[in-house]
Amino acid sequence: MPLEYRVDQLQRVLAQLCHALDGARAAVVVSIEGLVVASYPPEDSAFLEEGMAHSSQVAAMASIMVSLAERTLTRLGLSDGMAERLLIEGPRGSIVVLPVNHEVALAVVLEKEAKPGIVFHVIPRAAQQIQQILRE
Repeated sequence: MPLEYRVDQLQRVLAQLCHALDGARAAVVVSIEGLVVASYPPEDSAFLEEGMAHSSQVAAMASIMVSLAERTLTRLGLSDGMAERLLIEGPRGSIVVLPVNHEVALAVVLEKEAKPGIVFHVIPRAAQQIQQILRE
């Protein structure tokens, strides 16, 4: 059996996630430092439409969002330090960020047409798969 690197396993999970979700444009596994661990599509040039953020920019933004959300929830007494899910919606789409553990998060960029019920079913399953890969 050929050796498969973790990054390849992560990219496969992200690809399956993007194909399973109508309206998913891109997905990134991001470290708490804001670095890209894995992304789909894997090349920055094909990540999003021209004029939009690259995977490294999405990773940095997602990291900041998680950090601010966790500090806000802790300050309000609503959490002991870990957010469960972040959702930012705009007129043309949204971004969902799920912390996978204390070291990485999963960010998914969605078009406006994405169905929330399916999104909130599929993304947590992908986060569980990512968590399992990172434990191995």
